[in-house]
Amino acid sequence: MSKVKRIAMWCAPRTVSTALLRSFVQRMDTTGLDEPLYAHYLTTTGKQHPMNEEVLAAQSQDWREVLEGELLGYCPTPVLFVKHMAHHLVGDVDFQALNTEDSRHAFLIRHPRELLPSLLLGLGKVEQEDTAYGQQAELFDFLKENGRPPVVVDSKDIQEHPEAMLKALCQALDLPFDASMLSWVPGRHPAYGVWAPHWYANVEKSSGFQPYRPKTEPFPESLQSLYEWALPLYEKMAAVRLRPLEESERS
Repeated sequence: MSKVKRIAMWCAPRTVSTALLRSFVQRMDTTGLDEPLYAHYLTTTGKQHPMNEEVLAAQSQDWREVLEGELLGYCPTPVLFVKHMAHHLVGDVDFQALNTEDSRHAFLIRHPRELLPSLLLGLGKVEQEDTAYGQQAELFDFLKENGRPPVVVDSKDIQEHPEAMLKALCQALDLPFDASMLSWVPGRHPAYGVWAPHWYANVEKSSGFQPYRPKTEPFPESLQSLYEWALPLYEKMAAVRLRPLEESERS
């Protein structure tokens, strides 16, 4: 029996993460899993999020149970695509335990000049641990030292070149590209977490990746120190990000 290819996509918040999950579950060979460490994160940090009780009731709050039961458990398809939020890597989560033989790790990043104001709008107050930059950088360095170099994709690149970037991502993950990933029927998908009614209104209205729209508002002065901390972490990963496939073929 062939092994399941288990893809862990470690996302920053306020990216195209849910749209990317929706894209992958269009594939007939793929099962999607949405933020399985969310309840662990809420329990460990004590943070109060919308639909807090629903999340805690829907998921195990122990990352070890999540690992054994879902991340490494039975999958009905050859591919398991897991949308993780990197800031859920809190407490005593063991990176080595996550780095299994059949897992492929990837990162979805976004420039802090765009991510931080969007996060501030959603949370009202932003701290380092809310941004995921630190957790992404730590896991990225660990994976570089303990296996294959992880794959990095930028949210903006996907929005500007959805087909070319999905082709590049599939190639990097040793998957054949499937054109069905480019569009979908609007509405809620069974792969979405129980928190979808609060967070996923925009993606549920969509039928594909939305075009990139640059932010035109002035950058909040209150975020400047956080920006200066986050920028080098972002740039380190952005330097090795995938490029649109047609672009890489020409180089």
